[in-house]
Amino acid sequence: MPSQPWYADGLRFQCTRCGNCCSGPPGYVWVSKEEVAAIARQVGLTPDEFTDRHTRTIGSRRSLLELDGGDCEFLDRRPDGTTGCRIHRARPVQCRTWPFWASNLKSNRSWEATGRVCPGLNRGELHPLPVIQQQRHAGASRPI
Repeated sequence: MPSQPWYADGLRFQCTRCGNCCSGPPGYVWVSKEEVAAIARQVGLTPDEFTDRHTRTIGSRRSLLELDGGDCEFLDRRPDGTTGCRIHRARPVQCRTWPFWASNLKSNRSWEATGRVCPGLNRGELHPLPVIQQQRHAGASRPI
């Protein structure tokens, strides 16, 4: 019988709408062709128009564009200090599966380090192991 991961009893997470997961140092938000098509529909563009205007090529993959400071271009910073996503309904799997990424789940230490930038960790709803594993694998195993 394989040993259980350190988070076998589940993890708490509640989005606080801080926007930290959508900003910060430059990085990548990988998008598949299917995700590009869904986002394009939401913003009223063809997939080719969306690809040309809102993505960049990194090797053989595509990533959403960022603003100069590292914010995702679809991050909506509001006057009350909260944030929103202008493509929330069609957001990529990478965004949907936050914070249950393999890098954050590597160890309790990794999770705690992530909690220093994400105030929603260790708060709110308890997510059971099967949900965490499903989220982790959805982000890691999707076709690009």
